Amino acid sequence: MSVVLRAEGLTRVYPAPAGDVVAVQGVDLEVSEGELVVLKGRSGSGKTTLLTMLGGLDRPTSGRVEVDGRDLSAPGAEELLGTRIASIFQGFGLLPILSAAENVEVPLRIRRVDPAERDERVTAALEAVGLADHRNQRPGELSGGQQQRVGIARALVADPAILLADEPTGQLDAETGVQIMDLIAGIVHERGTAAVVATHDPVMLARADRVLELHDGRLVGHRNG
Repeated sequence: MSVVLRAEGLTRVYPAPAGDVVAVQGVDLEVSEGELVVLKGRSGSGKTTLLTMLGGLDRPTSGRVEVDGRDLSAPGAEELLGTRIASIFQGFGLLPILSAAENVEVPLRIRRVDPAERDERVTAALEAVGLADHRNQRPGELSGGQQQRVGIARALVADPAILLADEPTGQLDAETGVQIMDLIAGIVHERGTAAVVATHDPVMLARADRVLELHDGRLVGHRNG
């Protein structure tokens, strides 16, 4: 399997009146196609900060992130953010005035995909998460688990190489959380997607190919799944 996501010496420091806060320090990481990597650690350990840097949403103070061998900070690399990387959020991140299908369609509209192809891909993405019959419902008409499935469908619709998820079951009940974790793990292993998931959920820890632990912004240990 080829490496699609690589971090080298990744560090993020936030200036503060009482002194600089080091959120992530010297992280080296490689993730390959079809690999599910889980990040665990206490609240404040740096998991979210690391994910935002891996996804290009925040720039490191030092170090680098590479996607397909390209540095995310290099000129012209912005296209990778919309084509190769997708994120799933704990708070779902759906637009309340749009239907499920319209929410899923957003990344394709941004990329100006042909309308006929958009419709086809949205339908396939909703079918993949079991929501084909709910395409016209708005987020407020869906359960928390269904909203998270819409978020996953939106992440999948652009067929990303890398999937990043920050506590994707944090707002869900235990049974729904298991379903969402199974869905993410299935997508990774069936599609060959590389995934990094920040969670303390034992269900996802059990399904991981590798578990990495962050402590005070440093990787302190790992195990194979």
